[in-house]
Amino acid sequence: MGVLEREHVLASLAEYAASARTGDGRLVLVSGEAGVGKSTLVEEFARVTPEAQWAWGACDGLFTPRPLGPLFDIADQLGDPVRAACHRGAGRDELFDLLRRGLAESAGLTVLVIEDIHWADESTLDLVRFLGRRVRDLTVLIILTYRDDELPAEHLLRLVLGELATLRSTRRVDVAPLSEPAVHLLAAGCGIDSERLYRLTGGNPFFVTEVLGAASGEIPPSARDAVRARLTRLSSAARRAAEVAALIGGHVEPALLSAVTGPAADDLDELIGAGLLISDVAGLRFRHEISRLTVERDLPAHRRQPVHAALLAALCAAGCEDDARLAYHAEGAEDAAAVLRFAPAAAARATALGAHREASAQYERALRFADSHDPAALARLYDQLVQETALTDNWGRAAEAGERALELWRQIGDTHREGATMCQLSRTMWRLCRPESRQYAEQAVAALEPLGPSPELAWAYATAAKVIMEDRATDRGRTLAGQAQQLATELDLPAVLSDALNTEACLVSGLGGEWQPLMERALDVAVTAGAQDQAGRAYGNMWVLLADHGQFIECDKYLEEGTQYADEHDLGTYGFCLRAGRAALSLMQGQWDQAIEVARPLLVSRVSSPANWTMLALTVGRALARRGDRDAWSYLDEALTNSANSGDNAWLLDAYPAHAEAHWLEGDLDAAHADLAVAVSRVDAASPATAGSVAVWCRRLGMSVPDVTLADDDPAALLLGGDYAAAATEWDGLGMPYEAALAFYDSGTDTGLREAIRRFEALGATAGVEAARREMRRLGMRAVPAGARASTRAHPLRLTRRESEVLELICAGRTNAEISEQLFISGRTVDHHVSSVLSKLNVPSRTVAAAEATRLGLVTAQRN
Repeated sequence: MGVLEREHVLASLAEYAASARTGDGRLVLVSGEAGVGKSTLVEEFARVTPEAQWAWGACDGLFTPRPLGPLFDIADQLGDPVRAACHRGAGRDELFDLLRRGLAESAGLTVLVIEDIHWADESTLDLVRFLGRRVRDLTVLIILTYRDDELPAEHLLRLVLGELATLRSTRRVDVAPLSEPAVHLLAAGCGIDSERLYRLTGGNPFFVTEVLGAASGEIPPSARDAVRARLTRLSSAARRAAEVAALIGGHVEPALLSAVTGPAADDLDELIGAGLLISDVAGLRFRHEISRLTVERDLPAHRRQPVHAALLAALCAAGCEDDARLAYHAEGAEDAAAVLRFAPAAAARATALGAHREASAQYERALRFADSHDPAALARLYDQLVQETALTDNWGRAAEAGERALELWRQIGDTHREGATMCQLSRTMWRLCRPESRQYAEQAVAALEPLGPSPELAWAYATAAKVIMEDRATDRGRTLAGQAQQLATELDLPAVLSDALNTEACLVSGLGGEWQPLMERALDVAVTAGAQDQAGRAYGNMWVLLADHGQFIECDKYLEEGTQYADEHDLGTYGFCLRAGRAALSLMQGQWDQAIEVARPLLVSRVSSPANWTMLALTVGRALARRGDRDAWSYLDEALTNSANSGDNAWLLDAYPAHAEAHWLEGDLDAAHADLAVAVSRVDAASPATAGSVAVWCRRLGMSVPDVTLADDDPAALLLGGDYAAAATEWDGLGMPYEAALAFYDSGTDTGLREAIRRFEALGATAGVEAARREMRRLGMRAVPAGARASTRAHPLRLTRRESEVLELICAGRTNAEISEQLFISGRTVDHHVSSVLSKLNVPSRTVAAAEATRLGLVTAQRN
């Protein structure tokens, strides 16, 4: 294929390399569909840049990868000390730092290539983040290739790409399919209709090449058929070698292939000559993953199993230390003993390197072969799976695994392990918004106390304190937290100590005491001890308490630090939580566009626990409700359902007032009163900040104001005392403009309501404007401001603002799924909006709608 139509991309890479040579490093994201030629492009750039030091790594989609596999590839090429550290099993932080120092000390330009990062494990993505933040001061060019055509919405890489895009050193290169003239040029002299070829392949270079390489002279129905056509022309020995190579993976070691197939030199020559395999710096590889997948998937199961067994034997004989690779072949060979040997070992190494998703996958692999395993060993596997799935926010699976482990421990009669598993289940059920959380916590304490001091009892005390904290049962909660701290100190359990300090800090904050030193100590203990789960929890609770006290500058600092910590340690639960916290903080500060922008990738993913999702849904629901967008209800209703299912006071005291506010904004006071009455019934369990908010909303809606104790510096106290201007000034000082606008609304004066309208308009709170106008009319005031003109009335076809956005995207050729992702609304909501648009335009289809909208001038001139 050469570099046909790739000259401009190569020129861009050369420009980025020139910048890197001056110490202004670059990270280049090379994207494109499968088969478009990303690897060919990078190989051509390497050919024309021979003076650089090149190091290549690749992610493999064949099996659950060894964490940091690309780093191990790169280390072997860069040499010591990184290579030595990899081989002695150094920790991830040490490996990252050694690589950074090695790159900083290298002379001349170094080019690091990591291919196929859509298959990267979490630790490799953390490495990418790590290098991306530091490359700008290095003489290094980092090239990352990935597929952008098969990346699901919930893929972690999407989040990583969003973070990298904000860095000054990041550049993007999109590799496009070939044009029709280019395809025509390639097909010249082949006797194939180039126009038909272009229509069939879409200009994808791999498909074009495979079709042109088919011996029949006819265009096969798919490129995979072309791969099969090539295979049929091979000798039986070469086909056998191709099958074994396909199961070896993305990179094929000739020695390993020969160990399974016998002497393979002639077979390899035949495979290379047929264009299936190519030689590169690491050995051999399939010319394209589509080729390997075709061969691998066509291999019948009865022939695949003995190949896996032979590969496993050959790897073990060669002293392979990659437990993940060995576990993959052990499973393929259906060798239960080998799976139970290698998969847990691979999981343990993945955990040590912070790749918790890979660890979960390995424990799942082991459990598929553990039915006849010793019950205690089986229970331990389930317990380990609970820990890993919890850290990746897969709480549903954590609950299933925890309940199975508990059943096994009870059968065995091991009360200590039974109590420990109940503690895990208590925290899991809290994340799932299920009421069994408290039951498991209390049962754990009851089971373990009679057995005397133990690590399990320390965790039981800490867990029960946490659960009780949510109900604001302060005295017993502090007692349990104190007992946990005492045992943790005696038994040297830093994770328990951090957890109990964290809980005590939350309880002390609710009493108006000095909570911050306790939380800072909880965070320091966790980080120092490497207790990642507890460090994540400390960051999560720190920002919440700082926000409750209006300390937004410090809050922002801990959100930033916490998110980076969660990302670097693959803590999916806390990464989601802290990003949702960033969105919530932006909402508080009146930065609603920013709140929704932060929320967008999280909303699309829908991979979080109900507890994390509830926080995000409340934030987005409030923002949309204040803008008069009825999409708000899908989020607020789900948040309320989760909160009600949990029975957790903290959630209910957030969800019901949010629901009440949305009803009030729409003018439905009866529904608002009903929602707020539920919150009032639970206000005794609220924190001072939450209690103040509930009391203010009761006054705003004309309900009896509950007797609550407020913090001295809470502006709610000024508002409830009738000093609305002072309350507004205080909220302005805290950077909370929506609350300040509401304070002017609450004044009930002509001047105050007009000021509220002005402020609502500035925030884009169209529903707030309407609420203020309704109040002015109710009070009999004259010359009620018209307010901002409703977009629906302004539109010639009476499309709502959301329908106008959907129409824009229809005209841009977006599918319903793409519209759902871009506008962060559900697929069902998109269907509803599309139907409404077609009805209002009086057209039968999306295509006709786009043409009619263009004719009427209803869409912007430029679209992406």
